[in-house]
Amino acid sequence: MAGNSQRRGAVRKSGSKKGAVVGSGGKRRRGLEGRGATPPAEMRTKHPAAKRAAAKAKAAGRSSAAGRPAGRKSDDGPELVLGRNPVVECLRAGVPATALYVAVGTENDDRLTESVRMAADTGISILEVPRTDLDRLSANGLHQGVALQVPPYRYAHPDDLLDRARGAAEPALLVALDNISDPRNLGAVIRSVAAFGGHGVLIPQRRSASVTAVAWRTSAGAAARLPVARATNLTRTLKDWASQGVQIVGLDAGGDTTLDDFDGGDPTVIVVGSEGKGLSRLVRESCDAILSIPMAGPVESLNASVAAGVVLSEVARQRRA
Repeated sequence: MAGNSQRRGAVRKSGSKKGAVVGSGGKRRRGLEGRGATPPAEMRTKHPAAKRAAAKAKAAGRSSAAGRPAGRKSDDGPELVLGRNPVVECLRAGVPATALYVAVGTENDDRLTESVRMAADTGISILEVPRTDLDRLSANGLHQGVALQVPPYRYAHPDDLLDRARGAAEPALLVALDNISDPRNLGAVIRSVAAFGGHGVLIPQRRSASVTAVAWRTSAGAAARLPVARATNLTRTLKDWASQGVQIVGLDAGGDTTLDDFDGGDPTVIVVGSEGKGLSRLVRESCDAILSIPMAGPVESLNASVAAGVVLSEVARQRRA
C-alpha cells in the first residue's frame, strides 16, 4: 500500500508539472511549422551538388584569365555585381556569369526568385554562403543578400579586329573611343555599332571604361556579338591602321568637315572623344579628318554615344544608297 501511495504521488507530481512541452503548441510552436519548399540542391551547402557547383565556380574564376592567348593578358579579375535589382537586370540581359551567391537566411522576394530561376535555367552555379562572406566582398555591405560573379571580358586583339573587319563583305567600319570613362557610354556605343553594321570597337587599355557588367547590360546584349579590342597605345594603333589604308576620322564640334560633306564609303575608323575633354592631342593629330555634326539648336556638343550613333547612322545610309 505504501508503495502504491508513493507511485500515485509520483504520478500526481509528474502530471502537475506546468509549462510547455514538445508538441503542446506552447513556446516551441514555431518549431513545428513548415519551412516552405525545399531549396535546390545547389543551395544546400552540405549537398554534393552544392560542393560540385562551388568547385565549378572556383575553377571558372581561375580559368577566365588563363584562357587568353599568350601576349594578350589582362590583369582584370572577376567582377561581383551586388544587389537584387542589378543582379536580376544582368541576368535578364544575358550577362555571362559563373556563380550566383545567396546569403544564408536571405528573405525571398520576386527579384530573388527570378534570379535563382534564370541562373538555374542557364546553368549558372547557385551557391548559398554565409552573409559575412558577402559583407567582406562589398565595400558598404549593401548587397541585399545576393551577388553575381561575372568573369573578365575577353577582349579581341587590335590586329584581329582589323583583319575581321577587312574580311567582311562591306568596307570596314570601326569605332575607337578616346577618354570615355563611363561604362554606360561604352555600352551604348557598342549597341549603336552593332545596330548600324559596324565591325567592332577599339578602346585604350588605360584611362578608359572597360566592358563591365554595366557596359554589357547597357549594350542590350550586343557585347556578346560585337568584338571589342583593347590597345596598349591608342595613337600607335590608329597610325598602324592608317598605314593599312583605313581612314581615321575624329569627331569634334569644331571639325573642318561637316557630316553633310563626309563620304563614309571607304574603310573607316570613327574616333569619339569624351563630351568634356574631347579628343586628346596625339589622337587628334593621328586623324585624317576632323568631323563635326551640324546642329540647329544652341547645344554645343552631344553625348559621346549619341554622336557616335548619329555618324554611324549616316554612314549606314550612304552605304545602303
